[in-house]
Amino acid sequence: MGVVAWLKSLFVLQLLIGFVFVVSGLIINFIQLCTCVLWPINKQLYRKINTRLSYSLWSQLVMLLEWWSSTECTLYTDQATVDKFGKEHVIIILNHNYEIDFLCGWTMCERYGVLGSSKVLAKHELLKVPLIGWTWYFLEIVFCKRKWEEDRETVFSGLNRLRDYPECMWFLLYCEGTRFTENKHQISMQVAESKGLPKLKYHLLPRTKGFTTTMQCLKGTVKAVYDVTLNFKDKQNPTLLGIVSGKKYKADMSIRRFPVEEIPDDEKECAIWLHKLYQEKDALQEHYEKEGCYPGPTIKPKRRLWTLLNFLFWATLLLSPLINFAWDVFVSGSPLLIIGFMIFLVVASVAVRRLIGVTEVKKTGSSYGNIEAKKEN
Repeated sequence: MGVVAWLKSLFVLQLLIGFVFVVSGLIINFIQLCTCVLWPINKQLYRKINTRLSYSLWSQLVMLLEWWSSTECTLYTDQATVDKFGKEHVIIILNHNYEIDFLCGWTMCERYGVLGSSKVLAKHELLKVPLIGWTWYFLEIVFCKRKWEEDRETVFSGLNRLRDYPECMWFLLYCEGTRFTENKHQISMQVAESKGLPKLKYHLLPRTKGFTTTMQCLKGTVKAVYDVTLNFKDKQNPTLLGIVSGKKYKADMSIRRFPVEEIPDDEKECAIWLHKLYQEKDALQEHYEKEGCYPGPTIKPKRRLWTLLNFLFWATLLLSPLINFAWDVFVSGSPLLIIGFMIFLVVASVAVRRLIGVTEVKKTGSSYGNIEAKKEN
């Protein structure tokens, strides 16, 4: 293990990074709360400010991927498609197989200038998660409970509100509804068989309602749908803990652009189109399994300095007083102060670990595949 790799593995450094993220996030959330007074006065100004505040928080996670772990992202697409990145409102359809798939999506958003204005159709439970859910609330993220009878009004109003969004917007959809696991896949394929739909090998059956509703509400706003299929070299199974520990991964992303004019307006036909798309995604994954790559040309977009500079700004602002305070505590020799500071470190480490746990597959809390839960719902 080299010196740099050893430093990245030190818990104290990881804890300091987590401290910067958490405290800066709380500061950003407070500023976002203060901007609410702008909404009735100038809605677009409110949005532009919150786009940049959100960027300041989320880019810290992107910094971990790009600069701390040096994870590489290769795009399998043509230059004509890349030339449109960041210049139009689009819907992104991404497979949901990995703990850091959202982070790989974010790094592409960052490299093409749309990280702060990126959107997602998120589960309602995330609204209660500090920093993540709170920031998304101010960013007008659409939350749903996965029960259409309860979600219909909320989803329609949330999506319609985004029709006049001033920044270029990438709206991310996980059409499978939950992360892929073998148990969920077995249940999903049973449903596919009962409905007479083709079985998928590497994906869950897509839930069409969210996609068709998004297309209906954002028609005239979004210009295209980007189909993104993500995989990792050498069958790597990356985790956020691995990223925090400085482990390097190699991500491959196949990207296909579909102009909205090519997608049927009729809800039933649109759902059929989505099922066909997932059959094509499955074929792409099959190709990757056999060849170790996707077909087509490759492009490696360069990482930008902004994420690193943003983190260094917050680290300088927050760590200097923390280090000075820690030094004063230990120099004082007071057992009470030292014990209190140690308790603070323990609480901080637990808080950071719980935030990381939100991304873990085994802790997603999904009832997908739970027969009893499905009956209750």
